[in-house]
Amino acid sequence: MCTTCGCGSDQVHIDGEGQRDRGFVYRPHRGHVHPAQAQHSHAPGLAPARMVQVERDILSKNDAYAKGNRRILAEKRIFALNLVSSPGSGKTTLLCKTIELLSGRYAVAVIEGDQQTEQDAARIRAAGAPAVQINTGKGCHLDASMVGRAMEKLPLREGSVLMIENVGNLVCPAAFDLGEAHKVVILSVTEGEDKPLKYPDMFRAADLMLLNKCDLLPYLSFEVDKAIAFALRVNPALRIIRTSATSGEGMDEWLAWIDEGLARASQVQPAAPHASHYRLVE
Repeated sequence: MCTTCGCGSDQVHIDGEGQRDRGFVYRPHRGHVHPAQAQHSHAPGLAPARMVQVERDILSKNDAYAKGNRRILAEKRIFALNLVSSPGSGKTTLLCKTIELLSGRYAVAVIEGDQQTEQDAARIRAAGAPAVQINTGKGCHLDASMVGRAMEKLPLREGSVLMIENVGNLVCPAAFDLGEAHKVVILSVTEGEDKPLKYPDMFRAADLMLLNKCDLLPYLSFEVDKAIAFALRVNPALRIIRTSATSGEGMDEWLAWIDEGLARASQVQPAAPHASHYRLVE
């Protein structure tokens, strides 16, 4: 259940298997408010403290699943990235090119998040990487429970890379830890330079921004310096790489960044397992 917009997750499908999402079944008790209502401070009888508590309860459940995912990834020395952007930023094309360039260096597996269809997962498999498709139905983001179940379906090899392509949305995915090492936000030059100011939570949560589709700059009035300045105003520690899957611009720098992350992941000691990890809410 999304604490930002109140979207439901009852229609989640993982690789064609339809089932109720067991991670975040919300059962209101007396005095509790449904998260969808919690977004409206004018709801009858809803106090600000209750709204905050609802959000904390849901995110704490997600964080427990994220810790379980992170432990499994650490045990296998897997470098996991959460790719986030608005729709049409070129995430899937960039991901396919990345898989192609990494072929023969180390294994890559992908979790694809979309509301409907399996088209992106099919593109990823055609590029040479195993992929599991998560269709979220009415849901506008992936959560850690969905990702954990998808991980069970993937051949995750030790010392590999896991790419999680989130649902196209610059709002809700910012709040949900999936167990990844980093969030990577992709901003295309076909969007506005002020996206970082309009969606600050996402750019603040990310460690890397890929300024994508730079091959189109000669045909647009997009101001690169302004976009970078806005992004750094929101997150001064944000690293920024200009990329294009078409021309190849920035791909070497992007791959070097992945190399560095994978090297760090290979040195991480996994945390001790906790009994609450992956305890599903039926």
